[in-house]
Amino acid sequence: MPSSGCYYQIRSLEGPRFTSAFDVITTPEALGETLRPDDTLWVPCRTPAQRMIAQRPVIDRHLAAGGTVIALGESLSHLWLPNVAFTQTPTNWWWWLESGADLGVRIADPAHPLMAGMADRDVTWHLHGFFEPPEGAEVLARDGEGRAIFYIDEVTTPGRMIVSSLDPMFHHGSYFMPATTRFLDRFIPNLKGFLNA
Repeated sequence: MPSSGCYYQIRSLEGPRFTSAFDVITTPEALGETLRPDDTLWVPCRTPAQRMIAQRPVIDRHLAAGGTVIALGESLSHLWLPNVAFTQTPTNWWWWLESGADLGVRIADPAHPLMAGMADRDVTWHLHGFFEPPEGAEVLARDGEGRAIFYIDEVTTPGRMIVSSLDPMFHHGSYFMPATTRFLDRFIPNLKGFLNA
């Protein structure tokens, strides 16, 4: 897992709650030396895109060899992953202050192993944009307009891409938005089970 050394990534990756989940934490620039074919590359929220763009050949080789890449929100994955179509949207930071507030985020496939134990509230904090997943991709969560915000692409490369516009590590690492910690509490063990199935 590459870390940019930001405070929220340090807390999320190296803090006591999740540190045991990650085998190797490195810089984006060291991926060529550390990434192995059986590894899962998890690019955490808000990793600067320019650092990942420079690693595009490494990422492409990893996917071509059947590897898995996880790209979370605000890392502009459409700039450094193949076949990702993303549309940025304005963020309503204060939606929950409105009467009867409901951001409209819904788990699209509650039976999927990655979503086990999650409810809609666990994928709801705010939105940064949506994706147009390729045909055959599995959509895991959608925004209030039915657009994909979390999906798995196992069709466009020999590998697997798990892509989301949600940014749980940023908020968990920033000590706000409890839904993000609930999300990671479930997603991390679900992911390990899914990858080892």
